[in-house]
Amino acid sequence: MFEFPRVNLIIGGPDGLTRQCLERCQHRVSLGRMTMPHALVKVVLLEQLYRAWSILQGHPYHRE
Repeated sequence: MFEFPRVNLIIGGPDGLTRQCLERCQHRVSLGRMTMPHALVKVVLLEQLYRAWSILQGHPYHRE
């Protein structure tokens, strides 16, 4: 049976994450250098995850 890897999504504060936190990460994703409210970051991240999932499922891009 296939096991999915453990994934933790951490949203940093306006000054980013501590060096110790970043050193423990195997992979990092950045939404840009702009500072956004946490609620907005959650929505943007969710939208990007949905977009990636829909592409992997073979759904066409909504503008095509």
